[in-house]
Amino acid sequence: MKYTLRQLEIFLAIAKYQNISHAAKSLHISQSAASTALHNLEQNYDVALFKRPGKRLELTEVGQTLRAKAEDLANHAKEFELNLKGHENIGHLKVGASITIGNHMAVSYLASYLAKHPEANVELNVANSPEVVAQVLNYEVDIGMIEREVQHSSLQLIPWREDELIVFCSPDHPLANKKTLSDKDIKEVRWILREPDSGARYTFDHALSGLLPDINIFLEFRHNEAIKSAVKAGLGIGCLSEVVIQDNIRHGELIPLKLSGRNMKRTFYFALSKHRQHNAAIHDWIAQCTL
Repeated sequence: MKYTLRQLEIFLAIAKYQNISHAAKSLHISQSAASTALHNLEQNYDVALFKRPGKRLELTEVGQTLRAKAEDLANHAKEFELNLKGHENIGHLKVGASITIGNHMAVSYLASYLAKHPEANVELNVANSPEVVAQVLNYEVDIGMIEREVQHSSLQLIPWREDELIVFCSPDHPLANKKTLSDKDIKEVRWILREPDSGARYTFDHALSGLLPDINIFLEFRHNEAIKSAVKAGLGIGCLSEVVIQDNIRHGELIPLKLSGRNMKRTFYFALSKHRQHNAAIHDWIAQCTL
């Protein structure tokens, strides 16, 4: 065998950062040591793992294929080390979750998962849906939880649960008693929405197709709580997942509004890389989330 696990670790770090200097820094080694390890790996097998069009390194097609296999091999090596230490089936897991799922749902699943795997180290990375997909494809997390369908040849999506976006306003808003908004209302009111790349915004934009050029988007926030606070302050009306605002509606803090003829339903998905083996921890996490 002409390669070492250290060479694979360096190869994977360079693939992640697309820069030898950054990869070396993440591994606490010198840039020359990282360069030498990559050179030896490529030379020993007469293979080009990266294209070098400029300062950034890009994986070749062969490099992309081998990266997935190297990730699996590195994970197996880590599992083997844990078994040697007597921590079998410990359940370590890295989860990427969209902001709504991560802040309002994932913690309850984490509690049940840790009850089954009390020694597990579970990392929960919360970001918007496109960022979670990038984490999955870049092997930064083992599984993603996202709020909309995403098309990518290397991505596997598993439908998880249904959700619905709810339009809402403060009890003192002029539209609070109207309940159902007309197209005229939709165009005249000030909207307070999630950022354009978010799953909630994606669903909103599709539901309001045909009216978007005339809609007054007054404020955009990355976080749901900021939107709720702005709506409560009377700055406009919002649109968020029912899991985010159901308690506020129940307590009378926010008033739900309907949009005539507009479909605000969507599907949440588990996102996985097609090129990685799905270990027992991933299957256990999915099982806890679907109980």
